[in-house]
Amino acid sequence: MSRDRLNERFALVREQNRAALIPFITAGDPDGDTSQALLDGLPAAGADVIELGMPFSDPMADGPSIQLANLRALDNGMTLARTLTMVENFRLKDDATPIILMGYYNPIHHYGVQAFIDKALSAGVDGLIIVDLPPEEDVEMAHPCLAAGLHWVRLTTPTSDDARLDVVLKHSSGFVYYVAITGITGTRSAEQQTVADAVARIRRHTDLPVAVGFGIKNAEHVRATARVADGVVVGSAIVDRVAEGVGSGRPGADICAEVHRFVRDLAAGTGR
Repeated sequence: MSRDRLNERFALVREQNRAALIPFITAGDPDGDTSQALLDGLPAAGADVIELGMPFSDPMADGPSIQLANLRALDNGMTLARTLTMVENFRLKDDATPIILMGYYNPIHHYGVQAFIDKALSAGVDGLIIVDLPPEEDVEMAHPCLAAGLHWVRLTTPTSDDARLDVVLKHSSGFVYYVAITGITGTRSAEQQTVADAVARIRRHTDLPVAVGFGIKNAEHVRATARVADGVVVGSAIVDRVAEGVGSGRPGADICAEVHRFVRDLAAGTGR
């Protein structure tokens, strides 16, 4: 990694006294061309960091919205290699906005861990969230990623007690992703005081920025979360707009316009 885009971006939003908006889309959803256009347009719409999902046939931590997005992408021929090509294409136009790849270990294991890390770095990826690799398996990917210069972003949950937080955060970098609810993505929303208390507890264990996701569906949720967190992740609510566009037969350009409009609305809520 020639530069640390992630730390640069969190430093910038801190200077601006706001939280980072971190939208999530699934690579290849609803098709390759539309997905690339969605990705390319996110920074201008207000994305500070982008979380790009690597499609997988069994995304166990994700709810119905993102599961269906994975299936749409896979049905349209999206692969891990093509996901990395999407990042390469994005970097031709934008060398500042950090991209975090989110997904599961199986496709990376099949690709080859070191080959994947090397290709991700050359493509312009800034970090990874691999949801099914616990700290006890850090030797599999966390260690080689950190050695190579890729951030290793870890999830924490409401059930992570203080002892577990120390274990989870030991090899974390970039930022900490606090999952505000137990269960799968795209379901209910958490109580804001509960989120505030959880973020404060995590900060007692780490100096890394803390981003909050799961259950954040609109600008009001973003505004409330931005008051207590360093970053706000929105996934299912964005993916749902892609699905609505597909379901109504709208062309890719219209889907992109609607998603980018929604992201602009979300970004307006990141100030403090």
